[in-house]
Amino acid sequence: MAERRFRRRGAVVAAGVAACAVGAVSGCGSGHGAALDDGRGEEAVEVVRRAASALVDARSSKARTSMEMATGGTRVTIRGEGVYDFRRHVGRLKVLLPQDPAGDSSRPITELLAPGALFMKNRGAGVPADKWVRVETASMSDGNLVTGGATDPFAAAELLLGAEAVSYVGEEQVGGADVTHYRGTADLRRAAELASDGSRDSLAAAAKGFATSKVPFDVYLDDEGRIRKVRHRFSFVNGQQKDAVDVASTTLLFDFGVPVVVRLPDRDDIYAGRIAEE
Repeated sequence: MAERRFRRRGAVVAAGVAACAVGAVSGCGSGHGAALDDGRGEEAVEVVRRAASALVDARSSKARTSMEMATGGTRVTIRGEGVYDFRRHVGRLKVLLPQDPAGDSSRPITELLAPGALFMKNRGAGVPADKWVRVETASMSDGNLVTGGATDPFAAAELLLGAEAVSYVGEEQVGGADVTHYRGTADLRRAAELASDGSRDSLAAAAKGFATSKVPFDVYLDDEGRIRKVRHRFSFVNGQQKDAVDVASTTLLFDFGVPVVVRLPDRDDIYAGRIAEE
């Protein structure tokens, strides 16, 4: 398969966008009522666990992502923007890597998210410009919660199926929308058991690959129970760092119901060769 370790701008890293940057420096369910209970006390857990179902009811949205990574005193941020279809579990993101130490910027990487797979274009490292790299997300030690440089929006929501010890923080605004802020911890193993077919294997891989299966989060839900913002904090070892990499992944969702057209690459458009070391 095309996924191999490679050297990119002088840094050997594990395959995946997030690792590059560090080296360089229940699917369907019932809807919610018109008004969302503020979820104080034990009800907060159930309110948060229903967030993925509310996104399925919303059909689709635009998304902005931000992934901040810190290791060895170095901090980098990867940003993405695109659209996602929560019923088909497919999306398209344009991901921007940070500048390298010389101040040069990389071309944006186009990512297509699909059940069980991540497709990347402009991947670099010897991949022809017109070809896609395909990666099985269940084969990644983090289940593609981190490696792609952006957490799959629906996987981020289904991770909340493992929510526990959730507390109500308060009423706030995100992107002009009134939201309820909750804080808690999600267990990846429990989330994997309850997730849809498209997310189950990826979350199970992450439960094994992360430094801990417990993932702290902050989530902001609107009055229909939809996620407007969710922030997860992960800790993992990418194979090239002695210390764990701390990652804060933030996903913003807005413009619900927008049309989403995602055409996955044909077999002939997928690069099957070895990714070169530069």
